[in-house]
Order: sequence, then C-alpha cells, then structure tokens
Amino acid sequence: MLAAALRPAPSLAALYPSTARPPSPTLLSFLPRPHHRLHLSATAEGAGTAAAAQEGASPSPASTPPIDESRLAQFAADWQAARAEKDQGKNLMLPVLRANSGGLIVRFNSLQGFVPNPLLSPAHWCKDPKRAIQDVTKDLVGSSISVKVVEVNEEERKLVFSEKDASWSTHSSKVKIGDIYDGIVGSVFHYGAFVHLRFPDGSYHLTGLVHISEVSWDLVQDVRDFLNEGDTVKVIVVNIDMEKSRIALSIRQLEDDPLLETLDKIIPLEADQSPNARITSSPAEADLLPGLDGICNELLQEDGITDVKFGRQALEKRVVSQDLELWLSSVPAKDNQFKLLARAGRQVQEVYLTTSLDQEGIKKAVQRVLGRVP
Repeated sequence: MLAAALRPAPSLAALYPSTARPPSPTLLSFLPRPHHRLHLSATAEGAGTAAAAQEGASPSPASTPPIDESRLAQFAADWQAARAEKDQGKNLMLPVLRANSGGLIVRFNSLQGFVPNPLLSPAHWCKDPKRAIQDVTKDLVGSSISVKVVEVNEEERKLVFSEKDASWSTHSSKVKIGDIYDGIVGSVFHYGAFVHLRFPDGSYHLTGLVHISEVSWDLVQDVRDFLNEGDTVKVIVVNIDMEKSRIALSIRQLEDDPLLETLDKIIPLEADQSPNARITSSPAEADLLPGLDGICNELLQEDGITDVKFGRQALEKRVVSQDLELWLSSVPAKDNQFKLLARAGRQVQEVYLTTSLDQEGIKKAVQRVLGRVP
C-alpha cells in the first residue's frame, strides 16, 4: 500500500515547560529570586542551588558578592559557543549534574542546560519500560550523555539539548527501507503509535511512527484498541525522511493480506482455469467500484502502461476503508502483467495492468494518477 502521510510531530515548545525570565545580569542572574521554585533554563555555573531554591527571602545587599567581570565575560563567550554548536549541529558529550521531574540538567562549559524527558534517547527507559522515568533519569546523574544543542536564548537564559537528535545523527544511516525491527510501543495517539526500535547492540536508539493506516489490515478507528504503551511488536521500515528525522513503520505489512486468501476462498480457481479467468475487456462490462473507471483511464495515459483489464470480484467479511483504495501487489510484474487490488467498503476488484514498468515504476505511476483524480 502506498505510504500514508504522517502528521507533524509535536513542536519543541510543547515538549518542555517554559521558564520564568531570570533577573537582569546587573543583579547577578545566578543568585536566587524569591518565589522561584524551580528554574529549568540554562544558568551560570554554580547556579544549580539557586535555580532549584525553594521560596525564601531575597538576599540582603550586604550578602551580595561583587560582580566578577571575568566570569561575566566567560558566560558571554559560552553563550556564543552554544550558538556556534547549534549552527554546526555537532554531537556533544556533556556531564549530567542533576535530574528533576522534567528532565536532566547538564553542564556546558560555565553554563547549565536542560534536556527535557521527551528529548532523551529511548535507550534509557526501554531497558525496563515499567520503571518510572524519574527513577531512570536519577541513575544518569554523574554520567555523560551525547546531545545536540536545539535552542539557545541568552536573553531568557534558556539552553536546551536533545539526546534524540544526537542519536539520529549517529544511527539513522544504519536504517534502510525494508528493514525489520523488534520494537517497544511508546506513546499512543489517535493517529498512530510511536515505536522504539531495537538495534543489534540491544539498545533502542531511534523511534518511528506506525500510522493508523499501518497498524492492521482490519479497519482501525482507534489505535488504542490495538496497541498500548509497553507492548512489544515487530515492525518494518516503509519510509525514511532524513530531512525531517522521521521514520515511518508498518505492522500490517509484515502480515499476509487476508484479502488475497479471501478472494481464493470466495472465487476458487478450477484446475483448468487460468489466472485471467473472468477478465472483462473494458470497464463497461464490469460492475466497477465508483471512481475506478476514471482511475483506469488515467493509468492508460501513463508511459509504460498499455492495457488495463479487470479480474475477479469479491466481498470481504470486514470493511477495510469506505474510500476507494488501490493496493499494489507484493509480487513483481511478470510477463508484462501486474496486479492491483481496488477496495472500497467490502467490495474488492482485481485490476491487471499490461506494462513494461517495474514494481517501483508502477508505484510512481499510480501515485501520479491518484494525485490527478479527485
């Protein structure tokens, strides 16, 4: 089946909480402010205690140390360095200072930055999916993790890192379309489920999306009726978008299409019957699915397709889709003939193409036709 379009992933702003603006540098931004319970933005080195200070009184002027100009210059230089690292997109190995409910605090030179839980590599919690993420992140304190800079805002003292982006840079080149992985289901939404992929080294480095259309051959109205967080599944890679760092996965494409068996059960072939039995010569001689005749006429306009004929019809026991869909056979074209399956509701129609195109060429031709036909 043609790969379904993926919905855009949630924005970074939705993945971690916004933070309050710290005091002006002239008031020493690395000192605690009253009524700041927890500050997740980047702070100056040594600001960790202040960033997580509980409510309390403002420090008295007598207790305020003099401004260290050399330290301020170092902070400014490190903010500039962070911007450069973001532009270059390099992986950085940074030490983890502490963990909180939202993620990890890491050190970048004299600054501290934040790695939100959703931007951590799935390798950490897939070792024990039932374990709370807060317990997992506590175990990372004192270690170093590979991250990329994803946001730098010196004015708001916000420095954000992503371990997922670093993992993508390291492992995405190892993933190919058609690869099969064992996986663990992560977040489940109405449009699909995110699945963490297990690599040969035993770690879960990358995450892909199983769109709702790729969950099952049955009609799926709610993905949560089929998949739950923590489930173990086997998936196949059906598309990779390197530019957007996305992997499209399928569960159902690893299973035989039950439709093929249904056709043979409903319309069994006799011993002396050829696969072309009951084929009609034109759309007018068959009770076609609505819209199929227009699609077939458009297919004849494609270079490399010289004839379209219709084969057997059948009714399925369950509805796959109310809309007309074209399904490509998994069998390569042979003797200039290739089979499509048209499905709508419970009705199924075999369509035979006479073509000089290979399987990939037929796929592209069908995609072009479906783009032209409303």
